[in-house]
Amino acid sequence: MTKETKYFNAFNLTGVLGPSGFRKLIDFFPSLENAWRAGVSELKQAGLSQAIAEKITEKRKGIEPEKELEKIAKENVRIVTIADEKYPVRLKQIADPPAMLYVKGEILSKDELCLGIVGSRQYSSYGKEAALKLAGELAAQGITVVSGLALGIDAFAHQAALNAGGRTLAVLGSGLGRKVIYPASNQKLAEKIVESGALISEFPLEARARVEYFPMRNRVISGLSLGVLVIEAKEKSGALITANQALEQNREVFAVPGSIFSANSAGTNNLIKQGAKIAARAEDVLEELNIVPIKEKRTEFKAENPEEKFIFDLIADSSEPLHVDKIIILSKLNAAIVGSRLSLLELKGLIKNIGGGNYIKK
Repeated sequence: MTKETKYFNAFNLTGVLGPSGFRKLIDFFPSLENAWRAGVSELKQAGLSQAIAEKITEKRKGIEPEKELEKIAKENVRIVTIADEKYPVRLKQIADPPAMLYVKGEILSKDELCLGIVGSRQYSSYGKEAALKLAGELAAQGITVVSGLALGIDAFAHQAALNAGGRTLAVLGSGLGRKVIYPASNQKLAEKIVESGALISEFPLEARARVEYFPMRNRVISGLSLGVLVIEAKEKSGALITANQALEQNREVFAVPGSIFSANSAGTNNLIKQGAKIAARAEDVLEELNIVPIKEKRTEFKAENPEEKFIFDLIADSSEPLHVDKIIILSKLNAAIVGSRLSLLELKGLIKNIGGGNYIKK
C-alpha cells in the first residue's frame, strides 16, 4: 500500500464518488491527499459538481483515513488502487474501471486466464449439473473461475472450481466485512475461496448489499474475464446484465443451451439466438479463446487389487465429487470392500475425502 491508499479509501467512504469522479480528482490534484484537504471551490475546479463537492467536505469530517485503514487491515483485507501495478490489467481497460478494489485472499498473475461463470439463483437440476461439470472441467484446465458468490449457479461454479483443485475469484455486491458478506449463507464458501483465490469488492468494507450494487459488480466480473459463460438464466435474469456488459467490453459470451420448455433456459437460448457461442463442454470455451487444453496425465500407481484400481478410475474420471454410496452402486461391490479400498487410496495420497463421504482425485 502507498501513502495514497488511505485517501482512496477515505474518498470511497464518502459514498459520493464513482470511477469518473475519482478520475477527475486524480487528474487535477498532485495527490489524493491534496484533494482530501481541498475546499469546495477547488473540488469544483477539478470538475465535481457543487452538490458532490459539498457532500465530500461534510462527510470527511467524520472520517479518519489512518484509522479506517487499520480497520481494513484487521479484517485481513488489502486495497489495490488503479494506480497500483497489481491492479488487474484487463479490468483497467474497461470504460469505467473501479478506482480501487478491496481484496481478501490473493489475485495471482495466472488469474489473468479467467472466465466469468454466472447464472440464475433459481436453478434446475440441469443447471446445477451443467455448472458443476463446466466449471470443474475449466478449473482443471487452469482457468480461474470468476463469479458473484450468489446462491445457485454462482455458488456451484465456485464450489466446482475448488473441488477440481483450481482457483476462483468471487466479486461481491457488498463489502468484505464478515458481518456484511452477501449472501450470509455463503459465508463458509467465501472462507474457502480465500484459501484458493480471492474475494473482491469495490464497495467499502462494511457496506451492506444494495440493489444498485449488483450491476456494478457484474461489470467487474466481465471486466476481469476473457469471456462470460451463462449457465442458466430466465428472460430477465441478472446474469444477462453480465452478458450484455461482457459484449460492451468486447468479451466473448458463451451460453449453455436448454430445453425450449424451461423458463430457466429462456435467457440463455435467446443469447445463443443473438450470437453467443454454445458451450456444452469445456473444450468449446477453450477452442474459442484459443487456449490449448492441458492433456491430463493419468496418475500411474501399482494397485493392490482390481477393485482398488476400478474405484480409483471411477473417481478420476468423474467431473464432480463422487459420494461413497454412488461408488458402491457403480462398482457393484459391498460397502465394507469399498470403504477399505477408499481408505487405502487415501493413504496413498491418490484421492481426497472433501467431506460428507464425497471423494475427488488429488
